[in-house]
Amino acid sequence: MAKLTFWGAAREVTGSCHLIESEGVRLLLDCGMHQGGHQSERRNGEPFPFEPKQLDAVVLSHGHLDHSGLLPRLFKTGYKGPVYCTEATRNLLAIMLEDAAGIHLRDVEWENKRRKRAGKPEIEPWYDMEDVLHVLEHCVGLPYHETHTINGHVKLQFHDAGHIIGSAIVDLLIKEHGHSKKLVFSGDLGNADAVLMRDPEILENADLVLMEGTYGDRDHRTLDNTLDELSKALTQASADKGNVLIPAFAVGRTQEMLFHLGVLYKQGRVPQQRIFLDSPMGIEVTRLYTEYMDLLDPDDLKKVSAKLGDDPKSYLPMLTLTESTEDSMAINRIKDGAIIIAGSGMCNGGRIRHHLKHNIWREECHLVFPGFQAQGTLGRQIVEGNRHVKFFGQDFIVRAKVHTLGGFSAHAGQTQLLDWISHFKSRFRLYLVHGEPEALETLQQTLQHKLGINAEIPAEGTSVLF
Repeated sequence: MAKLTFWGAAREVTGSCHLIESEGVRLLLDCGMHQGGHQSERRNGEPFPFEPKQLDAVVLSHGHLDHSGLLPRLFKTGYKGPVYCTEATRNLLAIMLEDAAGIHLRDVEWENKRRKRAGKPEIEPWYDMEDVLHVLEHCVGLPYHETHTINGHVKLQFHDAGHIIGSAIVDLLIKEHGHSKKLVFSGDLGNADAVLMRDPEILENADLVLMEGTYGDRDHRTLDNTLDELSKALTQASADKGNVLIPAFAVGRTQEMLFHLGVLYKQGRVPQQRIFLDSPMGIEVTRLYTEYMDLLDPDDLKKVSAKLGDDPKSYLPMLTLTESTEDSMAINRIKDGAIIIAGSGMCNGGRIRHHLKHNIWREECHLVFPGFQAQGTLGRQIVEGNRHVKFFGQDFIVRAKVHTLGGFSAHAGQTQLLDWISHFKSRFRLYLVHGEPEALETLQQTLQHKLGINAEIPAEGTSVLF
């Protein structure tokens, strides 16, 4: 029998990593970073719980760092095999992994300067740019629905997960001792009500399913209501004579926010005179989206006057793209009338922190959170109502008005998860991953109550045979 071991995203949202061992092949499903504060992120430097040199292949669901971010370290510690992903994900990795490596190497450099002054030994980076290059050299980009055979024992297909550009549902047919077993890994399933991406594809047969449950305990607000909330926040900020800060991930969320602002602008509902996309990676990813227009929802694209990303100023004439550090710093001289979109989406790093430094203590300013905030992150502290937060080694009072807009989520809500899993016709075993314990437990109970489906919530390090 084949064996599946859960080495990440087990009773947590980040760190996706699942090991499959069967006759003649050892596959790793995702190799993601742990995110959510210093304690969680320290785990990224720990030894892998398996031998990278013994892996035959890595299968990657999509490019978000909590699914792909430790690939460079996997190669640094001895892995030399292929990384199978969609073609769009391969191109996205070239942007994301290089950016993440740059941040990591700078952090190590600053830490070593501090250690040197204190007479402490220096630390080594977990990986470097050469390791990123090795990842990209070994990426094998596959179109959706094309069957690829791995080591003669596994047939791999990708299906559109509708989460971000290139995101995939992983479909593995594993042959062992003359019998075949089918494993389906949902990856991150998209929110069917969200814009730009197509709906997640439906599958009907599997012996074992891994399904994410990030929002397993709730549904999202409707998009119309969410857009109304965003419009009201913009109007209120304008009346208050303050800025609007939008922490947004460079992949997916940034492109969606530009789209929504473009739609609101056409409706006359954006009173601000300046919009800044202050994210070099977000700008680069937006350009990448235009290379894969065929993967986007054509009905959504008709709502703006030009192709998304082809020239964002064509539908947002007040938009300024700030790639240089100097231009980013100059934004903070603007005290009102600006919308600032910057990463990271959970405020754990990136340029958004510099803008928070200049705005979070100002009661006339507004913070709009359009996405999930993991435990331990600065964003989570703010949305939970903490009146005082600490970053950059300083304490800040939170006087800015905070808005959380769950309807923009790129993840499926509870009802959408139930609908997706309900289409499987054959008998299958279901394991819930990629969620905080409370969300997964609620989803587990709802699956049993509404669909009669028994689901298990594996702990990290546990194994199952199938």
